Amino acid sequence: MQPFSKSQLMPQEERLEVVQSKSSLHIGIPKETSFQERRIALTPDGVASLIAHGHRILIEKGAGEEANYLDKDYVEAGAEICYEKEKVLKCPILLKIEPPTVEEIEVINPNTIVLSALQLKTREKSYFEKLAAKKITALAFEYIRDNDGSFPAVKALSEIAGTASVLIAAELMISNNNGKGLLFGNITGVAPTEVVIIGAGTVGEFATRAALGLGANVKVFDNSITKLRRLQTNINSRIFTSTIQPKLLLKALRRCDVAIGALRGKGRSPVVVTETMVEHMKSGAIIVDVSIDSGGVFETSEITTHQNPTFCKDNIVHYCVPNIPSRYAKSASMSLSNILTPFLINVAESGGIESVIRYEKGLKSGVYLYHGVLTNRGIGEWFDLPFTDINLLVF
Repeated sequence: MQPFSKSQLMPQEERLEVVQSKSSLHIGIPKETSFQERRIALTPDGVASLIAHGHRILIEKGAGEEANYLDKDYVEAGAEICYEKEKVLKCPILLKIEPPTVEEIEVINPNTIVLSALQLKTREKSYFEKLAAKKITALAFEYIRDNDGSFPAVKALSEIAGTASVLIAAELMISNNNGKGLLFGNITGVAPTEVVIIGAGTVGEFATRAALGLGANVKVFDNSITKLRRLQTNINSRIFTSTIQPKLLLKALRRCDVAIGALRGKGRSPVVVTETMVEHMKSGAIIVDVSIDSGGVFETSEITTHQNPTFCKDNIVHYCVPNIPSRYAKSASMSLSNILTPFLINVAESGGIESVIRYEKGLKSGVYLYHGVLTNRGIGEWFDLPFTDINLLVF
C-alpha cells in the first residue's frame, strides 16, 4: 500500500455540486411582416412540446397562415392566440424568423430576449443603436453553433435551398416559362440534362443530390479541394469536380442547360461568372443564383421576387430570388422548429438564457447583443461600433 503524499494530507476544498434550477419560458411569436417572409419559427408540434414542459406561448393571430398552420392548430397545441400585436411584442422572449423591425423595437420592453435571424447585410448602424437603447439581449440563430461546431439553422435552410434550386430549374425548363421544353431527367435515347454547380458547400451538395436523382450530368466547381472531396464522399458518387479555372468553367457553361450559383464568401459572394461567360451559354439555359442573398455569383444577376422571379438577359433565364426557403414555407418552418424546440427546452432546463450563455459556447456564439452591449466583433467592425467580448461580461 502506497503511503499518502504530503499534498494528499493537506486540507482540501470541498467540491459541491451546483444544481441548476429550471425556468419557465414566456415566449411571444408575432406575425412576420417582412417582404416575402412566409415562415413561422415554431410549428404546432413544437409548441405542444414546449407547453408540455410547462412553458407559455403567445402567438399573434394568423402568424402561421402563410405556412399553412391555422390558429386552431396552435390553440389545440396549447398556445394562446392574441389579436393584439403589441401584447405579443411585450413578452419577455420574442421568437421570430426575420429580425424585429424598427417599429417593433419601439414597442418591445427593455431587457427583452430576442431570438431571430440577423441578416447583417440588410441592417444599418442605427438599427443596433436602437436595440442597445432598449438593453435587449439578441441572439441570431444563424450564428448558433452545434456541438460539432456546425451551424444547424444555416445548414437546414441551405439543404432546402440546394434541393429547391434544382426543382425550380426543372420548372423553368418547360416551354411555358421561356425555357427550352426539356425534361429535367435522363430519358432513354435522350441526352441527360447538363448541370453546372458553382460551390460545394451544403447548398451545392443538396443541389447535386437532387440533380443526380433526376438523372442529370453534374459538374461541380469550388476552390476548396476539401469541400469537393467531402462532397464526393457524402453523395457516394464520383462526379466531375474542379477548382474554379476560368477556361474550364467557361467550357462547362457553354454546354450546360442549368447553372446554379451556390458560392459564399466572408462578405459578398465572389463573382466568378462574368457577363461574357454568360453570353457564351446556350440560348434558353437557366441560371439559378442561390447566392443572390449575398450578392450573387453571376455578374448578370439582379435581385428578383417570388411574384416576379425571373428575367432574361443575353437569352438566358435568370432566377435570382433571395430567401428561397420561404417559397417552401411549411417545410422550412418544420425544419427550423425541429432545431429551435429542443434548443428552447434545453435553455429552460438549464435555468434560462442567462445561465446557458455562461456554460454553452455554441449558444454564446449566437449572442450579438447582451443587455444592450454589442458583443459581436464582425458587426462592430462592419458598422464602426464599439463592442465588448462577451466573455468579459458573462462569468
